[in-house]
Amino acid sequence: MKLVIQLVLWIVIIFLGYLVFNSIYEPIKFNEVKEKRYAKVIENLKDIRDAELAYRTVTGEFEGNWDNLVRFIDTAQFTLTQRRDTTVMDEEYREAYGVDRRIEIVVIDTLGYKSVKDSLFKGSDRYKNMMNVPVEGVDAQFELKAGTLDKSGTQIPVFVARIAKEVLLYDQDKDLVNQEEEIVGVDDVNGPFIQVGSMEDVKTSGNWPKVYGDAE
Repeated sequence: MKLVIQLVLWIVIIFLGYLVFNSIYEPIKFNEVKEKRYAKVIENLKDIRDAELAYRTVTGEFEGNWDNLVRFIDTAQFTLTQRRDTTVMDEEYREAYGVDRRIEIVVIDTLGYKSVKDSLFKGSDRYKNMMNVPVEGVDAQFELKAGTLDKSGTQIPVFVARIAKEVLLYDQDKDLVNQEEEIVGVDDVNGPFIQVGSMEDVKTSGNWPKVYGDAE
């Protein structure tokens, strides 16, 4: 009987040890998986931001359609300009007072044009897939929206590209995923999404910490 009790106690001890080990190991493994997937996703979001900023530079607005954004990169060009100060005769002043007067003006000279594709991606065609979430096992695209936000009567262009954390962490422990969605901290990706831009605020930054690279 004593031997049976000892065996039962050893089984209980081993089981409890397994539970303690698992409670420590699972969050560590979860964080490793999370950080690798976040890093891949953020690289795509940076490309998307660059493409959207180029689109705004050329058109004055952001684009909410993937096909249109890719087509823009394929075909659009930046105008290369040079700003210089000069002086010219003030003809109105001379006609009014009969006296010569020169005034300073700024002249913008067009120097040429450069492909948006070459400027941003330097021969790479990764922009053609930047809308696809780069996580194995995830068949999804980033959500993309664009529009304007009213600020004191002025319509300011805004955009957002984002993906839910639960989509990226589809095969992870649900309790840990739920905790990750509610996380708030300066060294974390806060909230239920990883995103760049916003439809509620005028910003083009991402919501990731500096450990993943520049969010601005």
